[in-house]
Amino acid sequence: MRLGIAVTSFDFPGGTAAIGPRVAGIARSADAAGLDSLWAMDHFFQIVNNGPEEDPMLEVYTVLPYMAAHTEHVKLGSMVTGVIYRQPAVLINQVTSLDVLSGGRAYFGIGAAWNESESKALGLRFPPLKDRFTELEDTLKLAKSMWLEDQPMNHPQPLQKPHPPILIGGGGEKKTLRLVARYGDACNIGEDADWPHKMEVLRRWCETEGTDFDHIEKTSGGHIHELDRDDLLRRAAALRDKGVQHWILEPHHRPWDDDALEFISGLAAEIQAV
Repeated sequence: MRLGIAVTSFDFPGGTAAIGPRVAGIARSADAAGLDSLWAMDHFFQIVNNGPEEDPMLEVYTVLPYMAAHTEHVKLGSMVTGVIYRQPAVLINQVTSLDVLSGGRAYFGIGAAWNESESKALGLRFPPLKDRFTELEDTLKLAKSMWLEDQPMNHPQPLQKPHPPILIGGGGEKKTLRLVARYGDACNIGEDADWPHKMEVLRRWCETEGTDFDHIEKTSGGHIHELDRDDLLRRAAALRDKGVQHWILEPHHRPWDDDALEFISGLAAEIQAV
């Protein structure tokens, strides 16, 4: 099983001045531990499941290049970008730039967006769900177009070929998984979902779209509640048996601290061997 970590909180001891050094240290630790991926959350305020709204939060496409500068091997992505947050061509250029500057290590993580209160507070559009899915599909089409070698509007092209892997977040069976089958290289579905059923739905969509089901990387997120080796290894094995190939972990209700980083770094090889 591949293993990644996600940075979803910047509320580090030491306040604002500590954020930069701490993020750099997390990135270096992930790289040194041989983790497969490193992610940051695309929100502008902290979300309710992680802490108070007023907690520190940084813009993801500023954070990811900063992480890239402190790493050499780990892949980097947004978990996941809300499609309404940025003009689509600009977003695709941002992902392209990350891929070029990181030496070909970017994921393109994207979803239909959900945080209405955040959007309203920032003066962003928040169209109905149906329209957000239309925008999501339009953006995926545009990405495929802009990542063609002969496309003059996006030079340089990404280093990864044919393009950075497209990860679509969510497990909706009528729209999201259809988009995964049609455009995606990876899906991201919650650890507590009915994975066998979701995989059967995705398999059927892949058959409809003429896509190789095995080409789709199956990823899931999870929380570290306690620094419990046996618990995490049991969870990893259970997820593997359900079809999960790439597990992305974050501490529950707190930022990454030295103890959690040391714990996951020491356990990485065992989880990856599951």
